[in-house]
Amino acid sequence: MYKRILCIAALTALLCMATMYAQDRVNRVLTIEEMFALADKNSKSLRPAATGIEEAQETLKSAQSARTPDIDASLSFSYIGNGYLIERDFSAATFASMPHFGNNFALKVSQILYAGGEINSAVEIAKLGEESAELTLEESRDKLRLMLIGYYLDLFKQHNLLKVYEKNIAQTQELLDEIRAKSQEGLALKNDETRYELMLANMKLAHTQIANSITVMNDNIVTILGLPPETNVEPDSTLLATSMPIETKEHWTDEAGNATQLQQIAVSAKISEAETRAARSAMLPKIAFVAANNFDGPILIEVPPINQNFNYWYAGVGITYNFGSLYKSNKEYRKKKIAARRMSETYADALEQKELAVRADYIKYIETYDELHTQEKSVELAEQNYAVVRSRYMNDMALITDMLDASNTKLAAETGLTNARINIIYRYYILLFAVGRI
Repeated sequence: MYKRILCIAALTALLCMATMYAQDRVNRVLTIEEMFALADKNSKSLRPAATGIEEAQETLKSAQSARTPDIDASLSFSYIGNGYLIERDFSAATFASMPHFGNNFALKVSQILYAGGEINSAVEIAKLGEESAELTLEESRDKLRLMLIGYYLDLFKQHNLLKVYEKNIAQTQELLDEIRAKSQEGLALKNDETRYELMLANMKLAHTQIANSITVMNDNIVTILGLPPETNVEPDSTLLATSMPIETKEHWTDEAGNATQLQQIAVSAKISEAETRAARSAMLPKIAFVAANNFDGPILIEVPPINQNFNYWYAGVGITYNFGSLYKSNKEYRKKKIAARRMSETYADALEQKELAVRADYIKYIETYDELHTQEKSVELAEQNYAVVRSRYMNDMALITDMLDASNTKLAAETGLTNARINIIYRYYILLFAVGRI
């Protein structure tokens, strides 16, 4: 009696725990647009690229600050020791008394008027750096979205595949019950019953493997999107009914130039051109406005020194030119010029390769529709074949091997149809990714 009570209590506890676990899991139907929005907001993989934009913005502010005037100020106090007057032959030294307190205050303001385009080039490079950082974020977001689409559609595929297996398991179980009934009547062989039991066991194993795959993919999506760990993501069931657009091949080829990777190369080419102009500026003179005020004391250039403060100021325009740049900077300029040409050639090659890749993706996208039509016909024929063979078998006009073949053919056809529908969606998003529109 005591053991019975313990068993009942243990079973009750297990049932309560299972119920609590089931209640803790939260099902959430997630559309592709909602998934993208959550990824943009919560994904940790996008944060470094977002921080890179902030860094580029500060770099731009730093480059722009070169246009503002430089203001230098200095203030010092000093002790001045006594001096000596000595003949040139180091004879007849004479002691010279000096005022011992010295002070200096200087203020200097300079404003660049012309730097050969060096400052403007630096600002342009910084602006292009900010644009490049934004494109890096966009490229990271596109890659993340394509990866999420892969997880999402694979999850969708596995959910539908799970339903197909559940349906076939139910049909197989029903057929197995009929075979067992016929076996008891002596109308079916025991071997037939064994073979279908083996088939049912394999189906259940495949069902378990699919369920595990769903768990893994669900965890990947939930982690990336920053959702609670107990969330069960359910793909939008209306997605398969959505018609994907079919534009012309020329339309997609024209869109190839908008690809994020190509825009990155284009920005790099512009940066290279700006660096060429910056290298050229090193061979040009620099012109600046300068104003300064000095307040010094005592006046030590007189003998004997004058123990007074002396204030003077000046303002004017200064021109500097490094003649060494004629034979030093010209080499850097030629190197930058060649680098700019190389980047331009790289862009032309990348554009050509991207157009070829987009055409290939478009062909594969159209191919998925042919695959869908083929799979739809396969399912129709497989269902007809299964119904005929099942009827013949139940009337002792077909062998068990015929039933096994018909069941496997039907399962493969239904699985292929589910995959074909999802492949259309996946191939469409691959096209969107290729042209930078995902």
